[in-house]
Amino acid sequence: MTQMALALAACLVGSPLVAQENPPRPRITGIDHVRVYVTDVRKSRQFYSKLVGVRPVGMCFYTSLPCFTVGSLENQTILLEKTPSLAAKNWLAEIAFLTDDVEQMRRYLVAHGVNPSKISKDPNPSDKQPYDAHFEVRDPEGNPISFIQRFAIPVDDPPPDAASYVRILHAGFVVKDLAAENRFYLDLLGFRLYWRGGFKDDGLDWYEIQVPDGHGWIEYMLNIPANADHKELGVQNHFSLGVRDIHATAEQLHKNGLQEFDGPEIGRDGKWALDAYDPDGTRVEVMEFTPAQKACCHPYTADHPKP
Repeated sequence: MTQMALALAACLVGSPLVAQENPPRPRITGIDHVRVYVTDVRKSRQFYSKLVGVRPVGMCFYTSLPCFTVGSLENQTILLEKTPSLAAKNWLAEIAFLTDDVEQMRRYLVAHGVNPSKISKDPNPSDKQPYDAHFEVRDPEGNPISFIQRFAIPVDDPPPDAASYVRILHAGFVVKDLAAENRFYLDLLGFRLYWRGGFKDDGLDWYEIQVPDGHGWIEYMLNIPANADHKELGVQNHFSLGVRDIHATAEQLHKNGLQEFDGPEIGRDGKWALDAYDPDGTRVEVMEFTPAQKACCHPYTADHPKP
């Protein structure tokens, strides 16, 4: 090799172009928000305003959609969007994950053959803060997810030891091909198994995987019939709020005017939980952070979330 060729090779080895052929994956630290389709925004706002630990704030600064902030240090939000189609199968319109480098995350996905949207930057009301940025992508079964890098503005939320403190713990959706989803979430994104179980001890109906750099998780809802109706899909495609005390939460829900919900009861995962349903049948699971008894089927394989 000539001296010129050697010099050129040395430059290429250290160049950003070559370095980005296999870019490292940035951190994924939790769930930022969930977006839910609704038919009647007014009725849905009334329902979500009765949940413990959520606060209606009108329009969040990064979206024109009605939203609720969740009482957590991550400034999590629940967004309501009028459904574009009554025939939509999944009314859980989006699950958004927090990352510490949205541009690097997009490069990482593109390098592995994934086709994400362009990065959008959202106006931030503080002149002293950078813009938040996010992009959208669909997983192998078409479920809409996004990644967002947020430069959070502190909010006056309850402290973690307050009875009204809640967090968005997880979101679940129907999965048909477990192996294909695992290649995306586990192999590519670095999620890790949290717990798996079923209606029977030897069954597999729920498969929970945590984000790689936090304790929030997603839940595959398995073995759902292809012809499941809207009511059944509303049960399966859901999200969860974490609370310290489920019985105190149930009492507060009644005080808030939410009279109809299922539970509290201990689930197959060993945790106390209750289920409420928004006006369109989307399930909001409210559960304690840690199990009260041993889970069925398989032991937990990762640490539990904390308030």
